[in-house]
Amino acid sequence: MEKDSLFPYEKIRKMQEDMLKDVGNAIRTGSNLIAHAPTGLGKTIAAIGPALRYAIDNDKTVFFLTSRHTQHNIAIQTLAEIKRKHGIKFNVTDLIGKKWMCAMPGIELMASKDFAEYCKSSREDDKCEFYSRTKKGSAITADAKKVLSDLKRMEICSTEALVQECKDSKICPYEIAMLLAADSNVIISDYNYIFNKNIRENFFARTKKELENCIIIIDEGHNLPGRIRDLATEMLSSFIMKKAIKEAKTLNFSETVKTLSMIQDILNKYGEGMKIGAEKLIKKDDFVARISRINDYEELVNDLFEICNKIRESQKQSYVGSVAGFLQLWLGPEDGFVRIFSVSQFRNLPLLTLKNRCLDPSVITKDVISGAHSTIVMSGTLTPTDMYKSLLGFPEETVEKEYESPFMEENKLTIVIPETTTKFSMRNDAQFKRIAEITSEIANEVPGNSAIFFPSYDFRDKVYKHFYDMCRKTTFLEQPRMTKEEKTNFIENFKEQEKAGAVLLGVATGSFGEGIDLPGDFLKAVVVVGLPLNQPDLETKELINYFNKKFSKGWDYGYIFPAFNKCLQNAGRCIRSETDRGVVVFLDERYVWPMYRRCFPQDSEIKVSRHYKELIEEFFDPRQKRLF
Repeated sequence: MEKDSLFPYEKIRKMQEDMLKDVGNAIRTGSNLIAHAPTGLGKTIAAIGPALRYAIDNDKTVFFLTSRHTQHNIAIQTLAEIKRKHGIKFNVTDLIGKKWMCAMPGIELMASKDFAEYCKSSREDDKCEFYSRTKKGSAITADAKKVLSDLKRMEICSTEALVQECKDSKICPYEIAMLLAADSNVIISDYNYIFNKNIRENFFARTKKELENCIIIIDEGHNLPGRIRDLATEMLSSFIMKKAIKEAKTLNFSETVKTLSMIQDILNKYGEGMKIGAEKLIKKDDFVARISRINDYEELVNDLFEICNKIRESQKQSYVGSVAGFLQLWLGPEDGFVRIFSVSQFRNLPLLTLKNRCLDPSVITKDVISGAHSTIVMSGTLTPTDMYKSLLGFPEETVEKEYESPFMEENKLTIVIPETTTKFSMRNDAQFKRIAEITSEIANEVPGNSAIFFPSYDFRDKVYKHFYDMCRKTTFLEQPRMTKEEKTNFIENFKEQEKAGAVLLGVATGSFGEGIDLPGDFLKAVVVVGLPLNQPDLETKELINYFNKKFSKGWDYGYIFPAFNKCLQNAGRCIRSETDRGVVVFLDERYVWPMYRRCFPQDSEIKVSRHYKELIEEFFDPRQKRLF
């Protein structure tokens, strides 16, 4: 076992031991590691153990970054096990977004940017009772000291426990979290605390941390490029403009109404002659020139910010502020970004949208990675590793490792059925019906629960029209924009059907395609229908062109690999432990094409067959042995 890895468990797997050594080496040498670590390897402890040992010995801080709430809990449990096993003292702070930690009622309905300004003005104007009871000037109050002391006595405090403790005592949870974080060896948080420059700089200033003294562990790293692209993207729409104009009218800012109306006229001009669904590229300087005809660009932006600050004095959010923020960020870099104007439909009306879309996540991540002591990126679907190395801007000498799955292949039957397709040009009712026939036969054959993932809700619903009458089992239909409570109830109700067997019909990019654990008898089969390839819209074409120019791999990096990794994430819901047995089916003729077949992990044992019913029957009942 890796020396001083703080491993807390009795048993260690071979692949896990390899990862412990690789993480330890990377951190000791101040280098980086990209780790494709399949489900079940135990990558959380393999990364945290050696990172924590080095951090304690060398006065560093470990950041464990994850976008999943369940991974926060796993990290907390892992660190608690280390404390119990090794009897060493260290401090941990679990963080989520500042808005979601706020104790003020109704805050969850606000936009994040509005919340930042609202929080600032509430503190400055002494209107937040939670903050007032926490700090007096720069000193913390006696009440806050007591809460801080109580929380420090806990073994490791989750965000939920911290927020509830602070709410009960009428103390600001975020301020207490900052005090805890300043004294913490490990900080568990969302990606934003490191990769959002404004949040990072504020957080480091408050906690006296420095990037060069941070060991960054990025969990579920396959999500990071997309998250960073979204983080760096800004949008202005006719809907936002309409709300901003109404807001300014209501509060009698007549000059602002004129300014906003002229900006809306610019959007209208861009949209002349364009049909619903049409898109076009917009040059950065063209929009700046049009705005400058109204007023000096920077002066106009400053005026809008001044008005939005006044608006936020009387209400929590401001659409005028959204317009000002977009205009300010429009002046950002051109390389790695694309500016697109589109016309879509919203509530039976045309929606005009101007988007400043980030194409290249490395414009954000590269400097962070080079500035940190060491960065470890890990995921169960991080192949090809050189793609993530390129997309995120890792140095050339970064170590890339692909670890084998710790699970026995005989516990999983993987079938590619080279029939049907979800290609846009081939979609028709006959195709939907045949997909329904195959998926219903599989669900009926499997002794237990199955999950079927489709490229989109619309595609799923067209198949479901036929599937409903063909499937003998209870069906659970995932819905878009489900609340956290709805998701929890949905999955718990599904799990209750393990004996009778039910079918979850979800979407590859939805709430259940990744991030859920259904071990043992909760899930016996997964069917991945087609490939969730992006629609060939203008943004996708620009992404492919950009990656082609930069890496000579536009189609792979901008189109094929991201979609295929979603399929592998969906498939990974089935086998979650060493004792699980299950069937994974990939349904689409394209899975046997060389372009897509090469995307499967090298150690995959795949049967290509149309005799799926017999193969599934034999897998769950070996007495039914047949030869194919």
